[in-house]
Amino acid sequence: MRPRPRDQSGTAAVEFALVLPLVLTIALALVQVGLLVRDRLLVESAARAGARAAAIQADPRAVNDAVVGSVHGLDPSGITVSVTRSGAQGDPVTVTVGYESVVRVPLVSWLFGGSVSMQSDATDRQEFSP
Repeated sequence: MRPRPRDQSGTAAVEFALVLPLVLTIALALVQVGLLVRDRLLVESAARAGARAAAIQADPRAVNDAVVGSVHGLDPSGITVSVTRSGAQGDPVTVTVGYESVVRVPLVSWLFGGSVSMQSDATDRQEFSP
């Protein structure tokens, strides 16, 4: 006598219900990582724009305006800018841009925390004599 096969109805639904939260969490985490990478690239671009502005003019407000103007999509209140000059024409000027990126995707803040700090530096040569 052969044993009768067990009824398999519903096992796919149970397996799907068990795996769905994990797959959904991974997908949402990937979306958040993409947003963080985008923010990081914007911060790096802002540092380069700030270094270029600092290289051609001495006004710190103009450097700050160049940084804030180059980061469309970031919260301007979360941006910090510092300028470090040494010497005169031909010497380097370094602009450091910091940003606190808020985790925007729901259900994954426990993976990343409430926010992620990022910072980027860019250096250019001064084209003027202060």
